[in-house]
Amino acid sequence: MATHADDAGAARYDVLGIGNAIVDVLAQVGDAFLDEHGLTKGVMQLCSADDAERLYADMPPAKESSGGSVANSMAGVASFGGRAAFAGKVRDDQLGRVFVHDITAAGVTFVAGLAPASAALPTARSLVLVTPDAHRTMNTSLGISVGLTVDDVPADVVASASVLFLEGYLWDEPSVRPVLVAAMEAARSAGRLVAFSLSDPYCVDRHRSDFRELVSSSVDVLFANEHEAQSLYEVDGFSAALDAVRSRGRSGVAAVTRGPAGSVIVTDDDMVVIEAAPVPAVVDTTGAGDLYAAGVLYGLSRGMAPSEYGRLGSLAAAEVISHVGARPERSLAELVSAL
Repeated sequence: MATHADDAGAARYDVLGIGNAIVDVLAQVGDAFLDEHGLTKGVMQLCSADDAERLYADMPPAKESSGGSVANSMAGVASFGGRAAFAGKVRDDQLGRVFVHDITAAGVTFVAGLAPASAALPTARSLVLVTPDAHRTMNTSLGISVGLTVDDVPADVVASASVLFLEGYLWDEPSVRPVLVAAMEAARSAGRLVAFSLSDPYCVDRHRSDFRELVSSSVDVLFANEHEAQSLYEVDGFSAALDAVRSRGRSGVAAVTRGPAGSVIVTDDDMVVIEAAPVPAVVDTTGAGDLYAAGVLYGLSRGMAPSEYGRLGSLAAAEVISHVGARPERSLAELVSAL
């Protein structure tokens, strides 16, 4: 199996991401705010549009920007100087227009259109509550993002990207699963790489059997943090998780992150330890995993070695946790050039 997608021929995009098109609404809160609203720190939970409205009404002043895990990663790829595209569903409403403006301004090609303003569901939103310890607690109303269809992601668009990147969160909506399966089939038929993020330990708990099948049969590049990897294979300890990932039954790459302890890139014949890049102060961990994935995906699409693309991931993660928000504020290409 090729680990450099350009081996499959010329491509229009380096990476095409398919994910939930979500507008992040970020606010700084204290632990007491989480307790008052019965929220568990550090996890993402789904909520209804009505619940999102009630929580939003109680939040302090907030910052709105286009988000979603894969969309954040695509913004990172573009910041490195890569050719990134994103497919996701938004409505022609205020937040939908915010999303399209922001992701386009970040240099990412938006390949899916706006649903009409008359659509029943609004654009998805994630209320991101950042506590003083820099942890983020997310309450997400998926809205119209779960209305993504095969027509929104044509096979020829998938085939035009060196790497297809999907997020585990999409598996929560049964109607979207055929879209992912069709995209993976189109990518494989075109000789492209399929990358997949496990997204969240609770997401893994919900879909463990399906995810195991996917990563052993269809995924060339797996992204997971140490807790997600342990949950996927129901093992205790980081070493056991690495062994399980390495023996997953499919040739390819796995990038397993450990926060401040760095990450490990697992390939068919090696395990490369990547140190976490230094950061003066951790302000907000939102987007750390997303930007790490951006560095790895960009490097893979350009034929870099694991030690190189792992370092890009580490640098991108360090940049994004140094400020509030899930997108890089500094050009990642310029950051790499300066180093």
